[in-house]
Amino acid sequence: MELKSVSGATPEERLAELGLELPPVPSAVADYVTHTQIGNIIYTSGMLPWINGELQFTGIMGDNLSVEDGYAAFQLSALNGIALLKSIVGDLSRIKKIHRLEGTGCATKDFFDMPRALNGASHLVNTVFGEAGAHSRMIFSNPSMPIDCATLVVFWAEVSE
Repeated sequence: MELKSVSGATPEERLAELGLELPPVPSAVADYVTHTQIGNIIYTSGMLPWINGELQFTGIMGDNLSVEDGYAAFQLSALNGIALLKSIVGDLSRIKKIHRLEGTGCATKDFFDMPRALNGASHLVNTVFGEAGAHSRMIFSNPSMPIDCATLVVFWAEVSE
């Protein structure tokens, strides 16, 4: 469960090399904003594993979802987060640093592979942003998630002025 190596000079070129297109930026699912910015730090709300408003991964890791499903779900959640960041900054090369990635996954109490599942998001961020993608992270596990989503990902990103 790793991504192939890429050589593109920009995050957009690296996404293209991976064969990935950014999905349309999803709306908030409740009464909140999708992000806030303090100075040059952008904090995103939790991005879900969906495309065009349809969840692609629902359920519980350790029950009906495997670690591989969790990896793919976290990766899609991160791709939605990258789409949101692009909508804010215009050019992903303006992202100076991804400081933190926080992932929450729906899992049974005995599912201990959350770090491997969250690698789906980390591998994507590291590959797309290169050195600027090296991040700290936090994993949260939840036995029940809003609207039955499998994962959500939050970014703390620094943008160049």
